[in-house]
Amino acid sequence: MLNESQNIEWMERGETFDWKTEKLRGGKMDKLTENRAMNFRLHPSSFILSDSSPFAPLEPDRVIYEDADTVAFYDRYPVSPGHALVVAKQGTASLYDLPAETQAALWRAVATVRNLLQQRHQPDAFNIGLNDGSAAGQTIAHAHIHVIPRYTGDQADPRGGVRWIFPDKARYWE
Repeated sequence: MLNESQNIEWMERGETFDWKTEKLRGGKMDKLTENRAMNFRLHPSSFILSDSSPFAPLEPDRVIYEDADTVAFYDRYPVSPGHALVVAKQGTASLYDLPAETQAALWRAVATVRNLLQQRHQPDAFNIGLNDGSAAGQTIAHAHIHVIPRYTGDQADPRGGVRWIFPDKARYWE
């Protein structure tokens, strides 16, 4: 991925960045590429995901972690302070449509994000969740993992955690 100094360098040389092949080419920029280049210069995080991702564009202040395969950012509709999503840069609806290496990178990123959120928000615990398919509650067709900080007292009785998606089966201990 280009960083801001590389972006400025190729713009000053009058080269064009081909966003599909992610390669530079000589010559004059067309207006669309020029606008995208300027936007990238001002907001490099907005180009972390493809334009077709339902999460794009990402506001730079929401991004909390990025590596070669993944990006993590604060949820636009958090259920608790610090609620974050970890997504693969490669867009698929199901995590299980991703290559094994990318799936592994996602789970490594989840661990990293959990540690970052622990430092920033000092929660007492976490829920880590994945909705895989519409019947499981997935509403955004880009595989993502929720990292949800939990705080003592945020629910009267948190026992059962994610089992509460089926309230009549949640209290298995009774």
